[in-house]
Amino acid sequence: DPYPPQAHLGSVLTGWPAGYSRFELPLEPFLMNRFGIPHGGVHAMMLDTVMGFCGCHTGDPDNRQMAMTLSMTVNFVAQTQGKVMIGEGRVTGGGRKTFFAEGTVKDELGTLIATGTGVFRYRGR
Repeated sequence: DPYPPQAHLGSVLTGWPAGYSRFELPLEPFLMNRFGIPHGGVHAMMLDTVMGFCGCHTGDPDNRQMAMTLSMTVNFVAQTQGKVMIGEGRVTGGGRKTFFAEGTVKDELGTLIATGTGVFRYRGR
């Protein structure tokens, strides 16, 4: 089930095998800043979500793994050209208590909008 901010913004989990996650977010007027483009916080939340989820796959919905963000960078690359933001996260390393991830946000036209990296700590199951 989506967590409250995810449900409020309208992002949808569309892929979640081990070490990877993908979310899609239709762009709505309430997500835009005063210039009519998605607010930077939307990019950051999308990256935080995809990178956090990519390290938490267990394959068992009854055995949930959670994580919290310890550190995250966001790089704004270009303006969105399309109507849907697509975030993808991939685990790049880690160990028993933490993992490292990288993420991208593109639109449905393939425009790279933002990139990020993060460090996440596993929480209790």
